[in-house]
Amino acid sequence: MLRIATIGTSGITACMLDALSHVEGATFAGTLSRDRQRAAAFTSEHGGTTPFSSLDELAASDEVDAVYIGSPNALHHDQALACIAGGKHVIVEKPFCADRREAAEVFEAARDAGVVALEAMRPLHDPAFHAIGEVLPRIGDIRRATLRFGKYSSRHDEILAGRRTNIFDCAMASGSLMDIGVYCVEPLIELFGTPDRIFAAGALLNEGTRGLTNGPIDGSGVILASYPGMTAVLAHSKTTDDLSDSQIEGELGTITIKGISAPSAVRVELRSDAGRQTDSVGYSSAHTVGWDIDLPASENTMRHELSDFVEAVENVRAGGDCTESACGPFGTVAHFRDITLASLDIMDEARRQMGVHFPTDHTASAPTER
Repeated sequence: MLRIATIGTSGITACMLDALSHVEGATFAGTLSRDRQRAAAFTSEHGGTTPFSSLDELAASDEVDAVYIGSPNALHHDQALACIAGGKHVIVEKPFCADRREAAEVFEAARDAGVVALEAMRPLHDPAFHAIGEVLPRIGDIRRATLRFGKYSSRHDEILAGRRTNIFDCAMASGSLMDIGVYCVEPLIELFGTPDRIFAAGALLNEGTRGLTNGPIDGSGVILASYPGMTAVLAHSKTTDDLSDSQIEGELGTITIKGISAPSAVRVELRSDAGRQTDSVGYSSAHTVGWDIDLPASENTMRHELSDFVEAVENVRAGGDCTESACGPFGTVAHFRDITLASLDIMDEARRQMGVHFPTDHTASAPTER
């Protein structure tokens, strides 16, 4: 049985523990909070036995085998390294770290310690998302993709009211791209690989808020990714609601996706050449033949990433390599590591182009040219 502790008492941690209750081979040990009473209350509420009030205490505990890190982004790196040094496997909430350099350090430490390090990126472990990849060949050569995720955040109201929040804070390595745009970047890489070049633009929060946000920070933005023969547009926002579906366009048809972070509906529309007609201005049009993909249902899609994490750890316990071991049906630990690193490389460059800087950037190497 894999005994998992958590860092943080946020809503996403509670959601993870709900998913954990449906995963075989794992159990909740307890949570870490700087407030001992909060740690005890949260641990008890979710059926754990051992609350923690310091990172050192958690990292050294013989009652814990693995740690889910659901703290603010800027804390992931140091907390993960401490847990790994204590011999713990780690699953780290997205984004894995503030930048690629930090992530590479965590993965290297995990490799040296012989433990699993995995990013908690829901769609990459969700069978509903991988149903998209299975039907991609049906629409022919891919020419354009539009992946989008925009949801108004109540934390923006906090900023407008003059109150600080972790969600819009350069010191916490947050903002729209890091918090929600990552759900577009990583599926793009999983489906199509790393683009040759990117161009990014962001709508930064009003200049008057920068005393609260510790510098310019994005409320929404876009990334244009260029591939040979194909382009992709990634749209993300935490200051507006995006009501449009994502879609992938091929020469033979189009796939539409409702909810790129947790696909709830996927439809394929193929051109029917038999129905082709020419309209009054000379453009060629065609009727389509379409169908909805039958997607596997899941009340809490976090259970997929947790189940894959548990499998990877069990493989390592059985003598497998901590990076090459299978991590669920869709890849090895190394496969998911590579997607995490490639995505952070892209997001580092996108932030540079948007003018969003984190404290870690001052010690990072120069961004990769794209």
